[in-house]
Amino acid sequence: MTIKQEIKSYLARTGWSMTDLVKALNEKHNRDDSVQNLSNKLSRGTIKYKEVKEIADIIGAKINWDF
Repeated sequence: MTIKQEIKSYLARTGWSMTDLVKALNEKHNRDDSVQNLSNKLSRGTIKYKEVKEIADIIGAKINWDF
C-alpha cells in the first residue's frame, strides 16, 4: 500500500475529506496549502513525517511504532 492509499484510507475511515483536512491543517498551522499540493506530495511520496504527524493529529489518530 502506498502512503497515498494509506492516508486516504485513514481519511475515509474517520470521515474526513481531503478538502476538510487541508482546511483544518491550514487553520491550525496558519498556512495556505491547497488540496492539490497535498495530493501531489502523497502521489510522489514526498510528504514529510512532520506533515503526516499533523494529519494524524487532525483526524484523531496516533502513530504507533510497535517493536
